[in-house]
Amino acid sequence: MILGVNVDHIATVRQSRKGIDPDPVMAATLAILGGADGITVHLREDRRHIQDRDLKMLKDFVPVELNMEMAATKEMISIAKKIKPDMVTLVPEKRQELTTEGGLDIKSQKKNISEAVKKLHVSGIPVSLFINPDFKDISLSKNIGSDMVEIHTGMYADAKGKRQEEEFIRIINAVKSAINIGLTVNAGHGLNYFNVSKIASIKGLRGLYIGHSIISRAVLVGIERAVREMKEVIGRASLHKQLNCGGI
Repeated sequence: MILGVNVDHIATVRQSRKGIDPDPVMAATLAILGGADGITVHLREDRRHIQDRDLKMLKDFVPVELNMEMAATKEMISIAKKIKPDMVTLVPEKRQELTTEGGLDIKSQKKNISEAVKKLHVSGIPVSLFINPDFKDISLSKNIGSDMVEIHTGMYADAKGKRQEEEFIRIINAVKSAINIGLTVNAGHGLNYFNVSKIASIKGLRGLYIGHSIISRAVLVGIERAVREMKEVIGRASLHKQLNCGGI
């Protein structure tokens, strides 16, 4: 199972002073030394953290998978076609949000998202859709031609007790459903060192995309160690899955 590390929050700190430090490109390099299998950045319309220069430099220098999160807008499609990241993940975006609040509303935006997928495919860029663990969204994702989906784990991460277990079951069923119709499946949002093990134990997941918790720990212990520790947690969960005959 791969780990994609989101370095947006490194850029958030830099942009708070409009300076040059800390550099998300350097952070990405250190994350890779710690074992990151991929780097994720979200180039937002408002450029509140990652800048165009960051995306270009990451594409030029990062030797692992570069995942560009973006809204399905004309501007972002044009940038993606020029930069050619290893993959694009289409995500919802609102100016007022602190972070992505949920999966894409594919039903109401089907035409726009479908056109974005087609345009990105013309440039040879694989496309993932960030979706809620919902059967209808999974079916629509396949219908409009996405290569992958990233299951939104935020509701699971925010829940406790019985409610969290219910959200966990929803994610398991969503992963199974997506795999059954031929989609590659990732998961992410809100995952941390304490709640990631159960998600990592789900059979069939290709990868996990994690940012805030890793960068938060990196402030205290350094990014190489923070990534290495996350990889260890995921690795233990994967080993447990194998020992239990294929996992959940």
